[in-house]
This record gives sequence, structure tokens and C-alpha cells, in this order.
Amino acid sequence: MFKSILVLASFLLCAAGAAAQPVAGLKSGLFEPPRVAPPIGLRATDGSVFDLAKYRGKVVVLEFGFTHCVEVCPVSLYALSQARKLLGADAARLQVVFISVDPERDSIARMRDYLAPFGPGILGVTGSAGQVDAVLKAYGITATKRMTGGSKTEYMMAHSSYLYFVDTRGMLRAMMPFGRPAADIARDVQLLLRN
Repeated sequence: MFKSILVLASFLLCAAGAAAQPVAGLKSGLFEPPRVAPPIGLRATDGSVFDLAKYRGKVVVLEFGFTHCVEVCPVSLYALSQARKLLGADAARLQVVFISVDPERDSIARMRDYLAPFGPGILGVTGSAGQVDAVLKAYGITATKRMTGGSKTEYMMAHSSYLYFVDTRGMLRAMMPFGRPAADIARDVQLLLRN
């Protein structure tokens, strides 16, 4: 009995060690050690409540942004859509998720319309201010409302702009800064799919 417990304990330690091994060659910064990606649980543009566990076996790339963004968010979404094309058949094993940092204006319908030009495979998620704030805090994202042009109603969101890579087992593995080319994104997705 004691021997069986030792064998099981050794197996679990080896499995845990294997799960924590870094992936060589990633263009992104690594989470060392990898950790379970925080839950999201926001409403999605496909009508579901988004659950990372549903996407086990796929790489999930999270982008945080807002639909009134005219500079950073569209550039990132375009790079992600191009990365999907570069992946070819592997694109079916990638799920891109656009998480709103502006729940006040980002309704499900607005997000669906905003994401449509970037092609299939990009899911938008949003929720109440409290729900979104909890997700932003869990991922270390800052988002601040900045009024524009002296207006009392018009604003933009200043926010952290990184892509977060969640591996096929739901582990947060890497973070890529804004502005990296689609080829770098596709390469990191392929490496995570193979490891």
C-alpha cells in the first residue's frame, strides 16, 4: 500500500513538473511558472456564458479592449485574424476572445457588429461593471475612463494592451505586448498546440 502511494506521488510530481516546463521559442513573455487561467464567466456574443473549460484542447488568446477603440484594438484584432489565416488547419484549434474593458457601452449586439469584420473565430465577452472589473483584476489589466475633447459624456478607455495565451490545458502560459506581427502570434499558438 505504502509503495503504491509512493509510486502515485512520484507520478503526480512528474506530471506537475511536465506541465510547468517552459515552451522553447515563444515570442511572448512567459508566465513562470504557468498557472491556471482565472475564470471569466462573462456573457459571450454567441449567447453563452463564456467558460474557459469549454475550450480545453484549444489555445485561447485573450485580448482586452473596447468597441469604441479606433487605434489599438483594431490593429490587434486584425493581427489575430491574420494569424488565424497563417495557421491554416490549426486555426480550428485557436479561440480568440475579445474581453470588453468598457461594459457601459459594449453590449453583446455592439460587440458582435464590431468583431464581424475580423472574420470568424473571434468571440466577444462582456458583463456588468462589477463582473468585468473582477476579470480585469484577475488578469492584471488596468482600464481607465478618459473624457475626450472637454466632453462630459464622450470618453475613451486607456487600458493595458497585451495578448494572453492560455494553453490546451487551461494554463496561462504567455503574454505578448501590443504591436507584434501576426507571424509571431501564429508561431506561439503553434508551439503551444504542440506542447
